Amino acid sequence: MPAPIPEGLTAADERYHPTGEGLWWGESWYFDFASTDGSLGGYVRIGVYPHQSAAWYWACLVGEGRPLVTVVDHDLVPPRRPSLEIRGDGLWADHTVEVPFDHMTLGCEAFALRLDDPAEAYGPMRGERVPFGLDLEWDTDGGAYLYPPGTTRYEVPCRVHGEVLVGDERLAIEAVGQRDHSWGTRDWWTVAWTWTAGWLEDGTRFHGTTVRLGDDVVAYHPGYVQAPGGLPVGVDHTAAGADLGDAGLPRSATVVVGDLRLDVTPVAFSPVLLEAGDGRVGRFPRALCRFHDPATGRAGVGWTEWNQPQAGG
Repeated sequence: MPAPIPEGLTAADERYHPTGEGLWWGESWYFDFASTDGSLGGYVRIGVYPHQSAAWYWACLVGEGRPLVTVVDHDLVPPRRPSLEIRGDGLWADHTVEVPFDHMTLGCEAFALRLDDPAEAYGPMRGERVPFGLDLEWDTDGGAYLYPPGTTRYEVPCRVHGEVLVGDERLAIEAVGQRDHSWGTRDWWTVAWTWTAGWLEDGTRFHGTTVRLGDDVVAYHPGYVQAPGGLPVGVDHTAAGADLGDAGLPRSATVVVGDLRLDVTPVAFSPVLLEAGDGRVGRFPRALCRFHDPATGRAGVGWTEWNQPQAGG
C-alpha cells in the first residue's frame, strides 16, 4: 500500500506552490542517502528562486577514505513548471514524483569536481573534472512528517536504491535516506541551524532541527522519532552542539530529538559556500554521519548539516 499522506498535506504539496513575496522566497527539494555501514553516501538539492529567475543545484558523493565528488551550480535557469527538470553547462537532472508521499525518482548526468579536501568547496574549487551520474529511487519508509506551524516543510524517511556513476566506477546503492520539500522565505544569512536525520539499526528513524539567532536558541525546534514499523511522531524538544575544527567543519557533535540523545561522528563532508550577492556569506557544511545512542548502544547513519552565517559577511 502507498504510504499515508499526513494530515495537513495533500498530494499536490509534493509539487510546486504559489510563489510568495520576497527576494529569497524559494522552493526546494532535498534527497540524501547513506549506506547502513556509514561508508558511502550522497545528497541532491534543487532550489528554485522565482524572484531571481534562478535555480540552484547541488549533488555529491562522499565516502570513508574517498575524495569529495561535488556539483554546485547557482546560475541555472529555473525549470518550467510543473517540471523539475533542469539543464546547464555539463548538467542535466530531473526529479519525478511517481506516487505522492510514497515514491520519487531522480536522474543526473553531469561533470563534477573531485576535491581531496572538502574545505576547498569554500574557495576556487580547483579539482579534477569527472563524469558523474545518478539513477536513484526514494521509497517512503514509514510516513511523512509535517513541520509545526511556522515553517512550510515536510520530511520523509526513505529507503534508497539504484546506482551512482563516478568516472569509470559504477556503484550499486542500497541505502537509507531522507527527502524533504520546503517552500517559503529562507534567508540563509540571518539564522544559524543544525538539521539532522537518520536511521538506527533497530529501524528507528529520526529528524531534528535546532535554530539559532545570534547566540540565542530560537524556541522553535521541529523533529520526530519514528519507531520501527511505525509512523513519525513529533517531539517537543530538539537540541544540538558541535566541536568545530578547521574551516568550521565539525569534528564531533551531539543531537537531541525528544528522549533520543545521540553522539554524532562526521564521516565525510560536502560543504557549499553561500553568497547572497549583497556581501553576506555563509558556510554550509553537510556531512555523512554515524550516530551512536549511548543509552542503548544502538548505532546508525544519516546526514547532518550546520548552517553557519559568517560574521561581517
